[in-house]
Amino acid sequence: MDGTGQAASSIWYLLALVLVGSALVGRRLAWSSLWRMALLWVAIFAALLGLFKFAQDSGYLTGRWAEEGGVATPADAPAAMPQALTEGQRLRIPVAPDGHYWVEGRINGAPARFLIDSGATITALSESSAQASGLNYDLGAPGVIMTTANGRVEARRSNVATLAIGPIRASDLPVVVSPAFGDVNVIGMNMLSRLKSWGVQDGEMVLTP
Repeated sequence: MDGTGQAASSIWYLLALVLVGSALVGRRLAWSSLWRMALLWVAIFAALLGLFKFAQDSGYLTGRWAEEGGVATPADAPAAMPQALTEGQRLRIPVAPDGHYWVEGRINGAPARFLIDSGATITALSESSAQASGLNYDLGAPGVIMTTANGRVEARRSNVATLAIGPIRASDLPVVVSPAFGDVNVIGMNMLSRLKSWGVQDGEMVLTP
C-alpha cells in the first residue's frame, strides 16, 4: 500500500473510533451491550474500508478502467479463408473452417484481415496492424480494459480515418489497440451499427451499407 492508501486507511479508522465513541458516550447501556455495539460499528467501518480499497485498487476511483467491452478473439486467423463476395453494395462473407467470419480489408489503405464479431463492443486492432496503417495512439493515456478469450487486457484508444471491407467503408471510426490481441483485428458493433443491416443468411454474414 502506498502513502496515499495508508493515509486513507488511517482516516477511516479514526472516523470509526470517533463515531463509535460518540455513540457509546451518548448512551447508558450495560457493558455487554456497549461491547456488542462497539464491535458492530467496527465491523461496519471495516466493511466500508474494504469496499473503498477494492474500488481504489481496481481503478474505479482513479479512472484507469475508462471503459469495458468484450472482444472474444480467437488465437489467430485460419490459414485458408473463403472468399467474400460483393453483390452490388452488399458484402457476403462465408463462414470460415473455424466457425468465424473473416474478411480482408484495409486500415487507412494498409491491408489487414478482420474477424467480424458482433459480441465486441468496439473495433479492435492488433499493434502490428495499427503501426502498418500509421495509426497514432497515446501510450500514456488512460487504458481501456477489454475482455478477451484470454482474460482482461489493457488497450489504448484511437481513431481510424478510413476502414474498408469490400464496398463498405467507415470514416473516423473509434478503435482500441493492444499487443495482447496478437495478430487479430476485430470489427465490432461500433462499425456494424453504422450499416443499414447485417446478419447471417444461409451460413453467410451479409453486410449492407
